[in-house]
Amino acid sequence: MAMVSCKITQNLFRVQQTMRQSVHEFLYSPNQPESNEMETLGKILIGLIALEHIYILYLEMFAWETKGKETFKGSLAPELFGPTKTLAANQGLYNGFLAAGLIWTLFIEDPNWSFYIAVFFLTCVMVAGIYGASTASKKIFFVQALPAIVALVVLHVR
Repeated sequence: MAMVSCKITQNLFRVQQTMRQSVHEFLYSPNQPESNEMETLGKILIGLIALEHIYILYLEMFAWETKGKETFKGSLAPELFGPTKTLAANQGLYNGFLAAGLIWTLFIEDPNWSFYIAVFFLTCVMVAGIYGASTASKKIFFVQALPAIVALVVLHVR
């Protein structure tokens, strides 16, 4: 009788492990076969967010005193754009790193690795956008954080 009870327990344990693994794969696997449209949408969003950060890099590193002054007017007094050029260039460099990371995810062939790296960089963009919105301008939330949040949702829905 004890032998039968032990076998039943072992089988129940195996079933439980299999169910956990199946649920985990369903919830967390980024490469489900029926998700081609969502996968494509996720890649498009990542590409657009990367392009946005390349544009921010350009504004902050190379056009701070011209186009940057127009784009960020109201957030900084016009006479401060010259003295803050180096600080803005540093910020632009960081935006370039975010763009590079997002672009990198589009070339990673392993879908799991690509998914996790994309989540990391999109989360960085989201946090930067939320911080910028709370410290500099509410507009930053809609321009920077919200697109990253949408892309993160799309990546997790697929």
